[in-house]
Amino acid sequence: MADKKPGKAQLPATDLRRVLPMLAILFALLAAWLGWGGVQQWRDAGLSDEVGRARDNALAAAEQTLSAQNTQLAGRLASAPAQAALRAGDDAALARAIGQGWKDASAPLVLTADLDASYGAPAEFGFSKLALLEAALSQGQPVARVVREGKESRLGLAAPAGTGKVVYLHLPVSLLTSSFDQASVPGRGYVGLRQGAYTVRELGDASLASGAESLARPVGKTGLRVVAATPDGIEAPLGLGAIPALVASVLLALLALAALLVAKGKLNLRRPGRVFAVEDSEPTLGQTLQLEPLPVAGARNTADADADADSGVVPASGRHIEVDPGIFRAYDIRGVVGSTLSVEVAERIGQAIGSVMEDQGLVDIVVGRDGRLSGPELSAGVIEGLRKAGRNVIDIGLAPTPVAYFAAYHLRTGSSVAVTGSHNPPDYNGFKVVIGGQTLSGQAITDLYTRINEGRLHQTATPGTLQERDVSADYVQRIADDVQLDRPLKVVVDAGNGVAGSIVPQLLEAIGADVIPLYCEVDGTFPNHHPDPSEAHNLEDLIQTVKRFDADLGLAFDGDADRLGVVTKEGAIIFPDRLLMLFAADVLERNPGALVIYDVKCTGKLQGWILRHGGTPLMWQTGHSLIKAKMRETGAELAGEMSGHFFFQERWYGFDDGMYAAARLLEILAARAETPSEVLNALPNALSTPEIKVPVEAGNAHDLAARFVADARFEGARLTTIDGLRADWEDGWGLLRASNTTPILVLRFEADNQQALERIKDEFRKHLAQVAPQITATF
Repeated sequence: MADKKPGKAQLPATDLRRVLPMLAILFALLAAWLGWGGVQQWRDAGLSDEVGRARDNALAAAEQTLSAQNTQLAGRLASAPAQAALRAGDDAALARAIGQGWKDASAPLVLTADLDASYGAPAEFGFSKLALLEAALSQGQPVARVVREGKESRLGLAAPAGTGKVVYLHLPVSLLTSSFDQASVPGRGYVGLRQGAYTVRELGDASLASGAESLARPVGKTGLRVVAATPDGIEAPLGLGAIPALVASVLLALLALAALLVAKGKLNLRRPGRVFAVEDSEPTLGQTLQLEPLPVAGARNTADADADADSGVVPASGRHIEVDPGIFRAYDIRGVVGSTLSVEVAERIGQAIGSVMEDQGLVDIVVGRDGRLSGPELSAGVIEGLRKAGRNVIDIGLAPTPVAYFAAYHLRTGSSVAVTGSHNPPDYNGFKVVIGGQTLSGQAITDLYTRINEGRLHQTATPGTLQERDVSADYVQRIADDVQLDRPLKVVVDAGNGVAGSIVPQLLEAIGADVIPLYCEVDGTFPNHHPDPSEAHNLEDLIQTVKRFDADLGLAFDGDADRLGVVTKEGAIIFPDRLLMLFAADVLERNPGALVIYDVKCTGKLQGWILRHGGTPLMWQTGHSLIKAKMRETGAELAGEMSGHFFFQERWYGFDDGMYAAARLLEILAARAETPSEVLNALPNALSTPEIKVPVEAGNAHDLAARFVADARFEGARLTTIDGLRADWEDGWGLLRASNTTPILVLRFEADNQQALERIKDEFRKHLAQVAPQITATF
């Protein structure tokens, strides 16, 4: 034994046979894991292909149906009876020639191409029908869309008829959906037919609807689109694909079988007398478990429980409610109803808010909700949670978010919860929270989740009180007492079927405006277009209506009315950073030297404008909560964001309010001798891009932005890194930042001329390619 190496021990065959079964089990478990993962990936790939085919089939069916109806309308217009009626100017005969024998079609309407009669009573005629007629006239051919008449959806058809006429008729929407229904959609997939934010028809698992836009395909130029989604697939085991995982699984299974056969003596892999060496210092799995048993969950410390009971903090009672941490965002709480957001989750959130209020000695709180279909039940849930925590709740019902903020001041609670999905799709909802005058953001929102997760929720023996209060009239009166127009202005108000429609027309009429309402009926399905004025395509109907009514201005609001969009008489979109110039000049007239805050996405011309008007400019991070916090810290009189949030401290309360901003805008424009278009067009301008959104993998946006900032080398530029990276040159600037709400990088560029704009974009493209070569630059 003298030649044996120190520190080694010989493992006899009998010990080897005791170890091998454990290895066999380990190999078998790994084989099962890899095999299961490979099979699941195979199935996911198959499901994705199947859903893709179903989407394409549904798309083809929808296109065929719409094309057939358009062709039929064109053919009937070209028929001899129709042409004879057109030559004779006989509208009744033309309607008969078109509608005769057309099964399920309504009686055709023959209108003059100027549509004056329809625009005389647009609400009664229907704004969506008017939009369809305008589209047919502008395209010069038959057009089909889904239109809403009252609460009903119909398939509308319109076509120019020559000689200054246009024809409209409608068919049952089932004509479109029945062909769509022929697509074979697997139960674990989802395919939907959408127009704007309105879902006309959906097949498969509706819980996947919120993620369906990424696979959307347009139905020609109709404005309709077919969307699709599949469930999230499993992560590849060890990063392997389906086939490598299955191959590895088979190999591990063979190893497991070999180890088992060797252990039973049915397979001999060594020569007689041969032994295997193992290190003395490494214990076996069995020895390890004997030395260090697996930890067992211990009972909660009695002293801790008693301390919680004394303080009124109790673990969440009842059945376990899983709360997704992903709904707790940078500026608010937001999730998909029926998936990550439910009444039970809302109740837990309400109780957590109430617990924070308890810590701060606050008792009363206002709760309001926007027009989403899930609003009433989620509002009831959060109210229940607040009352469990002993808070006294004032329910203001259906109300824009700024009205909830206003109520917190007006009713002297200092705290409010607005149940709102803002500008997100219809199946989203969420909560914007103010406690003690401070809008929660960042860590304060994360702390709500921590409280829920740890069960640190305050609960009182007697629930808090509940009263209902309508403060809409008080809100309108408060503004009308301060803002009155020197002369009436005709304005079109597009609420996008959001909650702004319940109050904005009355507010603007109260200050002296002549208001033409567009999509002001509150409808949580948003049937006409999505309520997001930062997207230019959502302003198309507003632009058309402003021109048709020869209005002075068009105003658009997002889903909860805390953001404002503006278009001129000529159809030009006035971006919010230029509106902020107008507001700043007005405020600085009365408050020389006042601080004006703007976010990193605003025009480079804003700083000089504020300085020339005697103000103090301050660029800050994007996000309504962050802007409000900076205003409190600095005492700023005014702030604004490129997204359309405006914050007035002068004469108002400092919170973001699209409706109040609209009133102040009309006040300024009505006091000027020039037309509103002349005033707005005179504001400094530059060549600029809209927000450019580059999708990245979930969780990677902030990491990529940090790497972009760390390695930035932009010669001759002044760099600002408070929120991503903004590089300012003498002739323009570029910005890259990570969104705090979605997994995207947000970029924007501005320059004095096209050559400078392309140079700056090229600088950012090159640097992004160095930092993240896997990302395709779309700018």
